[in-house]
Amino acid sequence: MIFRGLKKQSGGRFITRYDLCYETEDGQEKIYEMISRNPDMRTLADVSNPRVDAVVMIMHDASGDRILLSREFRMAAGSWVYNFPAGMIDPGETPEQAAERELREETGLRLVRITDTIGESYSAIGFSNEKNVCIVGVAEGEFRASSSSFEEIVPAWYSREELRRLLRTEPFAARTQAYCYLWSAQRPEAF
Repeated sequence: MIFRGLKKQSGGRFITRYDLCYETEDGQEKIYEMISRNPDMRTLADVSNPRVDAVVMIMHDASGDRILLSREFRMAAGSWVYNFPAGMIDPGETPEQAAERELREETGLRLVRITDTIGESYSAIGFSNEKNVCIVGVAEGEFRASSSSFEEIVPAWYSREELRRLLRTEPFAARTQAYCYLWSAQRPEAF
């Protein structure tokens, strides 16, 4: 496909909708609708999104036998969905700093140790260029309600056995579902 340009369609507080114009291999025009966190995209380089927008926290307890998930009411789904804690990276923050802040804000837990950082990935590549990184680590502390009244979040620790049941019966965010499926299938000693 040949990129021909883009047109801003509408802007909101957090996202902006664009039409991307392409020409197909056989010469037909194609319009692709997408959203972005960037309110001022102008070029194909902007569409590729050179920055990381958000952070996802994949947290285990100190034993490695439990994983942290949030059950959150997501307006776009109109229901409660299981997901990893996640949030936007504020200007001037590193992903690690954002992970510490977001974890505390959403769950009340403290990030004890970062064991890995998984590089950039797209959150919803079918319609958005939002990028995130995953911070893997260990968290501890006592749960408390989210510090934002705009978020309905119920965090909890889950064992592999509990996850295997949830994965069969409850809605999950895709990245969380994939990771939890693989993690719950591991032998505890392999972790």
